[in-house]
Amino acid sequence: MAARRTRRITGPDVSRSTVARAARIAELLQYECSILLELYREKESFTADILVDGRLVSVPPPSSQLDTRDKLWRLHSALLQCRSLLDRAIAREEEELGGGKKGDYETQRKVVKDRLSYLLISTGELLKTAGGPALLTPNLEGLEIDGPTTLFELKLWVHRIFKEVDYWTKMAITTLEALPSVIAKESMMTTRVRSTRSARR
Repeated sequence: MAARRTRRITGPDVSRSTVARAARIAELLQYECSILLELYREKESFTADILVDGRLVSVPPPSSQLDTRDKLWRLHSALLQCRSLLDRAIAREEEELGGGKKGDYETQRKVVKDRLSYLLISTGELLKTAGGPALLTPNLEGLEIDGPTTLFELKLWVHRIFKEVDYWTKMAITTLEALPSVIAKESMMTTRVRSTRSARR
């Protein structure tokens, strides 16, 4: 019984279910991000079409040549940078604007932070299963961790970080939803290679 249980844990079906679970977390996070952005714009009297210049997160460009491990590494690295930026944005808001009374916005901000942490755990597990490093440290080089100095610029910067989290959450959904077919294809190729080697013997 123990041997069968071990095979199930390492089998492709479990990998696909883990991917599906991560994708569901990403979908929830995307929904939570949309609520957070709406609450923040309402709080700061920003319009929905406020301009956001460029990306804050730095990762290699996407490529169809990347295998499962590389795609997961790229996604996980981006999400780690998002969490670092989000942590700093929350800290700066607390420093500059004070804690004050906690309302819907502060509650939603914590929900997004917690959900992002869950997504990081899930993508980290997938990355480890795919043969990547168990732990990654975010590459913060070039990130605007300290942010701007004036109050208005700070508010724009915080909004930009929320948009960045929203963007990479959408990228997570796209990447994770495409993974099951990629895993199946790679598994098929591995089986063919093994069959060819066995035939030669």
